Amino acid sequence: MSRPLPAHVIAVAAVGGLVLSDAVRFGLAPPGLVVLLVTLGGVAALVPQPARLVLAAALVATAGWAWGSARLAALDHSPLSSHADEANWLAVTVTSEPRVGRFDQRLFGRARRFGDLMVDERVELELPLGRAPPQGARIRALAVLRLPRRAQPGGGFDERIWLRRQGIHVVLHVDEWRMVGRRGGLGGVADRLRAWLRRASAPGLRGERRAVVEGIVLGDDRGLSPGLKTAFRRSGLYHLLAVSGQNVVLIAGGVLGLVLLLGLPRIVGHLGALAAIGAYVLAVGPQASVIRAAVAGAAVSIAWIAGRERDGWHVLLLAAVVLLAWSPYALFDPGFQLSFAAVAAIFVLVPHLVEVLEGYPLPTSVRLTAAVSAACGLATAPVLAFRFGAVPILGVVANALVEPVVGALLGLALVAAAVDPLSPAVAETLAWFDGWIAAYVAACARLVAWLPFAQLRGASALAAAAGPLLLTAYAWRRWRRT
Repeated sequence: MSRPLPAHVIAVAAVGGLVLSDAVRFGLAPPGLVVLLVTLGGVAALVPQPARLVLAAALVATAGWAWGSARLAALDHSPLSSHADEANWLAVTVTSEPRVGRFDQRLFGRARRFGDLMVDERVELELPLGRAPPQGARIRALAVLRLPRRAQPGGGFDERIWLRRQGIHVVLHVDEWRMVGRRGGLGGVADRLRAWLRRASAPGLRGERRAVVEGIVLGDDRGLSPGLKTAFRRSGLYHLLAVSGQNVVLIAGGVLGLVLLLGLPRIVGHLGALAAIGAYVLAVGPQASVIRAAVAGAAVSIAWIAGRERDGWHVLLLAAVVLLAWSPYALFDPGFQLSFAAVAAIFVLVPHLVEVLEGYPLPTSVRLTAAVSAACGLATAPVLAFRFGAVPILGVVANALVEPVVGALLGLALVAAAVDPLSPAVAETLAWFDGWIAAYVAACARLVAWLPFAQLRGASALAAAAGPLLLTAYAWRRWRRT
């Protein structure tokens, strides 16, 4: 393993400081923090180079610790919590689409007013089944404030902890509501982009095929039936329903290729790619995998514009800094853990797995797909076992079946969305072909999920997670020696 670069050390220090804030809140007041940082910075400027890097890392880690503590304090602050069990009129801006359950539907929002009290706090709305306000709506609602439910004495899901880590401390049980407008600004732009992409990426499609296309393009599984969701989980294909680097690469690459075909300078293409990545993040929302992929994609274009090489580990660490700086609670999010574990496994395990597969009579693309799928499956198995109690073990087979067509599905959906305003008929034709690909992906998920032992659960899943941990440790040791 080559010696870590100073940028790696500084990024690791920032991540370490932000993670530390989850365990221990920073205790110094702002004046004391300023004195500490100035002292560390002054000493770092005077000492020789090796010690200077250590002190710089300590300075960055301290700043990250203080910043993370301040962010956690802001996320934990809730003026509405003191009004639990009270009923009143609220002014709320809806910030998500509804999640429909068996007995109710839930949405995220930001409360602006509770009776005569002016607030600015994230909330969850609980509505009866039926009509729901659209994302971006500003509503006036009559609701009862409740504290989220805690886990039962025997264990289970703790809604209060889950919502707290998202900065939400009260649930609004809405009795009646009416829409009074729509939000503007960047949030309004995001609402329009998402609505356009949902509508135009699959024109003319209905039912399951449309739901699969929307799930892969937008990272949204709400339209899938419970049975198909289970099939995606059991087969190891559920990662397709979380926006990944493949989506971002396709969008950025498409914009860059179009600019080059038009004969415009390459810098215009990279600037256009940055704009397209930003628009896509706004449309699909700030999921952990989206932000990580967006940071990586943006780093490629920024590195080219700046004339510098891109380093994968540095980009991965930078993405972690961005997410943890926004919310140190992201560390506990399964999406964060799965996304970063998978990418780190690609860096560490894939080269060795490709070497192992070189002796087999398989096309290069199949060997690479199998290596990436196996690496990601091994790295994410412990997370899946401990967080969900289930590990898919046939993910390599399922991914080998669908990987060749996922890029085409994404490409057709995005081209259809771009063409739809100009020629709806052409867009519908593209979506028709895309629907067949979506049907194939769903059939593969069901086929693999139907096979015996497609998924291990309970104690078997925990036992299966031990093997990947040992193999990852072995691969890490070999990687350090290279």
